Amino acid sequence: MMSSKPTQEELRLLVKVARFYYEDGLNQDAITARLGLSRSKVSRLMAQAREAGVVQITVVEPDDLFLDIESRLEERFGLQEALVVETQSGHSQGQVSRAVGTAAAGYLTRAISSRSTVGMCWGDTLRHMVAGLSPQRFPNAQVVQIIGGIGQPDAEVHATELCRSMARTLDCRLTLLPVPGIVADQRTREALLSDVHVQRAVEAFDDLDIAFVGIGAPSPDSVTMRDGSIISRAELDDLLRKGTVGDIALRYYDAAGECIESEVNDRIIGMTLEQIKQVPKVVGVSGGPQKVAAIRAALRGQLVNVLITDSVTAQKLLEDA
Repeated sequence: MMSSKPTQEELRLLVKVARFYYEDGLNQDAITARLGLSRSKVSRLMAQAREAGVVQITVVEPDDLFLDIESRLEERFGLQEALVVETQSGHSQGQVSRAVGTAAAGYLTRAISSRSTVGMCWGDTLRHMVAGLSPQRFPNAQVVQIIGGIGQPDAEVHATELCRSMARTLDCRLTLLPVPGIVADQRTREALLSDVHVQRAVEAFDDLDIAFVGIGAPSPDSVTMRDGSIISRAELDDLLRKGTVGDIALRYYDAAGECIESEVNDRIIGMTLEQIKQVPKVVGVSGGPQKVAAIRAALRGQLVNVLITDSVTAQKLLEDA
């Protein structure tokens, strides 16, 4: 630390060292050779230049970053992390899902480790996440399907297909849940859960380090209603009457993020909301104007602790809060 105001000669040396380093791009070794100073002396001069105000470092945030909004989301909802990508108010749900999913691919690449056990759900935004992954090699990591197959088996949003594609891209191990995500009745569900392969997959739920989940909104044009093979319109109407605002892995919840008890819930094969909340890191990947209420409720109920969403949705969440 400088004990007094630098002399004119000291200032001259500070400025010279600072220009060599910050403007001319010379490293400390080059400056040492150029001025005949020791490396430790050059290092001290650079620190003194900052202290004296000769060097003032400013971090400039690009227009397409939303660090302030991310920080406010983290503080307001107690999140481990928020990641916000730029969208415009006129963007379609498809455009938003693509942007959010692509951002989630980058986050997954950063978050996964060589021995991670990753839970994977289903949905359109997660499809874009998987499509955005670059080939990597994590032979000791594992992808676990956390809800049975949903919708038409050949659909790209199908949980089994997403898990297979993700495991191929990451070159890692795969644990599938080889059953439908929703069955005709509770007796069928219990029979399927007794299968040894299903039991092995269900046991893997307890080993998850991180889970990627979509956040759905209960509407007639949602993915769950797209082909009529998941839930019926009558079932949707019943869920809405009970106060449903969103779902994660087909587990429907109210505005406080509390599970809605229903006949549909009793026929699902997959993780419950309580099981999902036990995962150390649950990444909610969702955005778009139709999803605001569902995302807000998931945050209130602490169903997710990492949120990847779009800038319009993020701003709406903060305004409503």
